[in-house]
Amino acid sequence: MTTTETTGARRETFLDRVGIPHSLRWGFFAVLVFMTGNGTETNFISPHIETVLDSPATTVSTIISMYGVSVLVGSYLSGVLADLWGPRRVMQLGAAVWVVFEALFLVALGTGSMPLVFLTYFLRGFGYPLFAFAFLVWVNVVTPVERNGKAVGWFYVMFTGGLPTLGSLYALGMIPVFGGGTGGETGAMIASIALVVIGFLIAQFAVHEPHGDRRVAAAELSTGEVLTAGLRLTARRPKILMGFLVRLINTAPQYGMFIILPTVIADELGWGQSRWLVMTTLVYASNILLNAVFGAIGDKWGWRRTVQWFGVFGSALGLLAWWYVAHLVPAGSAWGFWAATAAGCVFGALLAGFVPMGAIMPALAPEQKGAAMAMYTTAAGGAAFLGAAVPAVVLAIGLGNAGVVWAFVLLYVAAFIMVGYLKVPEDENRRAVAASH
Repeated sequence: MTTTETTGARRETFLDRVGIPHSLRWGFFAVLVFMTGNGTETNFISPHIETVLDSPATTVSTIISMYGVSVLVGSYLSGVLADLWGPRRVMQLGAAVWVVFEALFLVALGTGSMPLVFLTYFLRGFGYPLFAFAFLVWVNVVTPVERNGKAVGWFYVMFTGGLPTLGSLYALGMIPVFGGGTGGETGAMIASIALVVIGFLIAQFAVHEPHGDRRVAAAELSTGEVLTAGLRLTARRPKILMGFLVRLINTAPQYGMFIILPTVIADELGWGQSRWLVMTTLVYASNILLNAVFGAIGDKWGWRRTVQWFGVFGSALGLLAWWYVAHLVPAGSAWGFWAATAAGCVFGALLAGFVPMGAIMPALAPEQKGAAMAMYTTAAGGAAFLGAAVPAVVLAIGLGNAGVVWAFVLLYVAAFIMVGYLKVPEDENRRAVAASH
C-alpha cells in the first residue's frame, strides 16, 4: 500500500463510510440545488405551453418528447465527454447550455412562436444531463467498489431531491409570489435560473477532488474511440444492452405521469394545481428517503435481487396503486387526496429499488467502466424520452390514460425478465459470502 493510500485510509470520514466520498460532498449538494432549479417547471410545463401558445395537447406532447430526445443524447455525451475531458468541464458545459437556452425559451414563449419554443426547449434539454450525469461519472471514478451502491443511492437522493421534489415545492412557493396563474408559472421559471446558477457555482468552486479535471479514458484511445465506446460496447455485449433497457424503463413512468396526471389530479379529480404539487412533492420525497437505503440494501442483499424485486416488481405495483386509488376514492375529497398521495408514495419509495443499477452497469464491463457508465447515463436521460413517448403513442391510438399506465406496467414486466440475466461477480460473490455466514 502506498503512503497516499495509507493517509487516505486514516483520514476516512463519516461521509466516506456512509457512501458519500468526502472529497465530493459539495458536489452532491450542488446537484441537489441545480436539479431543484431544473425541476421547478416539471409539473406545470405541459399545460403552461398549451395555454401560452393556445396549442393542442398532441403538439405539446411532441415538444416534450423531443426534449426527451435531447436529454437522451445529452446523457450519452455526459459519459463519453467526461471520459474525454474530465467531469468538471462537462458540468461547466451543461450549466452554460441550461442557462442560455432557458432564457431563450422564456423569450420564445413570450413571442408566441411555436418553432422557437420547440427549438429552444429542445436545446435546453442537453443541459441537465451534462451537468448531473457527468458528476455521476466522477462519483463512480472516486468511490470504492464495495460502496458503489451507496454512493449511487446518495447521488439519486440529490437528483430526485431536486427533480421533481424540491422543484415542485419551489414552484408551489414561487407561483403565488409572481401572481399565480400562467404569469406566476413564468415567474417561477425565471426564478429557477438562480438556483441552477447557484448549483453550478457550488460545484465549480467548492469541489477540489483532482479526478474531475482529468481524462478518465485510457490515453491511447483516440477521440473517436472514446466517443463511440459506449455504442460499440453495447453492440458487443447483450448484457450491457439489457442493463441499458432496464435503466431506460426505470423512471420512464415518472416522466409519463408528469404528462397525464397534472390535468387528471388537478381538474378531472378536482384537487387543484396546488394539491397536485403537494402530492408530487410527497411522492418523490418518499423516493429521496429510500434512495440511499436501497443502495445499502443492494450492497448487502445483492444488487440484482434488489433491483428485480423492489425496483421492478415493487414499482409496477406502486404505479397501479397510485392510479387506481386516485380513481376509487371520492373525487375532490380531502381524505381521498391523502389516500391517493399515500398510494403514490408507495410508487415513489419502491422506485428507489432501481438504485443498484448504477453499480451493476460498470461491473458488467469492469475494463470499460466509462463506456458502461455512458450507456447508463444515456438510459437515465432517455427515460424522459420514453416517458413522454409512451403517452404520445397510447393516447394517439385511443387507449386513454389508463392505457398509458398499463403500458408502463408491461415495460416493467420486460425489465423484470431482463434483470434476471444481469449477474456480475462482485454481486454474486458478496451474496455467497453473506450466505456462508
